[in-house]
Amino acid sequence: MRRVVVTGLGMINSVGHDKESAFKAICEGECGIDTITLFDPESFSVKIAGEVKNFDPATVMPPKEVKKADRFIHLGLKAAQEAMADAAFGEDIDMESFGISAGSGIGGLPSIEKNSIILNSRGPRRISPFFIPGALVNMLGGFVSIEHGTKGPNLSSVTACAAGTHAINEACKTIMCGGADKMLVVAAESAVTGVGVGGFAAMKALSTRNDDPKHASRPFDAQRDGFVMGEGAGALVLETYEDAVARGANIYGEIIGFGESGDANHITTPSLDGPARAMKAAYKMAGEPKLDYVNAHGTSTPINDKNETAALKDLLGGKENCPPMSSIKGQIGHCLGAAGGIEAVTCLMAMRDGIIPPTINYENPDENCDLDYVTEGARAAELNVVMSNSFGFGGTNGVVIFKKI
Repeated sequence: MRRVVVTGLGMINSVGHDKESAFKAICEGECGIDTITLFDPESFSVKIAGEVKNFDPATVMPPKEVKKADRFIHLGLKAAQEAMADAAFGEDIDMESFGISAGSGIGGLPSIEKNSIILNSRGPRRISPFFIPGALVNMLGGFVSIEHGTKGPNLSSVTACAAGTHAINEACKTIMCGGADKMLVVAAESAVTGVGVGGFAAMKALSTRNDDPKHASRPFDAQRDGFVMGEGAGALVLETYEDAVARGANIYGEIIGFGESGDANHITTPSLDGPARAMKAAYKMAGEPKLDYVNAHGTSTPINDKNETAALKDLLGGKENCPPMSSIKGQIGHCLGAAGGIEAVTCLMAMRDGIIPPTINYENPDENCDLDYVTEGARAAELNVVMSNSFGFGGTNGVVIFKKI
């Protein structure tokens, strides 16, 4: 099968509106988590999130068109525009062999909430005609494909917090099997809304450190008490190795392995076995290379962080064989379906710059979380092979491994 490489990157999250500023802030341990401003959280048990501040959707689409798309699409368009510009294509692209692979865990939740309120307060005739096409998850790929003129496969992954990684894997499979020569991956999420925060809070999944938002998300720390919601988008341009070399493209890395699995265990509680099998599948496909870094799913929840640590030790045959592993969710929160896309971009930039982003807010050791989580700040390192993990509700898991060329 054909080799697949990454030639363009883009991201936006709570610490930066572009890949360079966001990556710099992540490596410097800056935290974008604060009191919610997108709605009034006063009556909520959880009042904090990692919001994308000062973002004007009119900068990514005509002002008159903004109302036709939900915020997750606006964020996705921003990341996709940056990735496409970064890939620096000429004018002689076969757009019929250029596809889209989008990912989002929830999609247009703000639009669903808003129009549900309109239905109950003002009646069905006042529902926006743009509601459905602006809220559907696959419309992320729809809007992006229309803007960039891609006419190849238009795919969408809706697999909770694994959606971004699954979107990368689906794009890679499509190219490997000859379904397209190039794929633009876009993973986006914006669910920081009343029903979103309220719903996760009702499950007791979120941190309630409302008085200390900067330290609320604390992956692998013994006093972690849940994840903090974030929002944002990540985008990657994938193409065949041969095409990238032929046009002299900048290659960030090659996808050498991916794995997916299902827990078949519980609708929300993750298992150890499911993530372990996804990691093993990716590792085997990659040829069992020496891993230099693992970007953890690392949600700051009691069970995930413990299970992910154990799964990595199982994969590599013990603690002594495990490379450094860190989670960036302390900096930007958990971006749900966008997390895998943002974290993949972070992995590729880490390889480019030779730096491992830190796990912030780790203060209290947990005997079940005993690996090297890079807690002292960003660390310089030669990174040739990196792995990124994403696990979601419903027991859906995705892993991808990149190699420096």
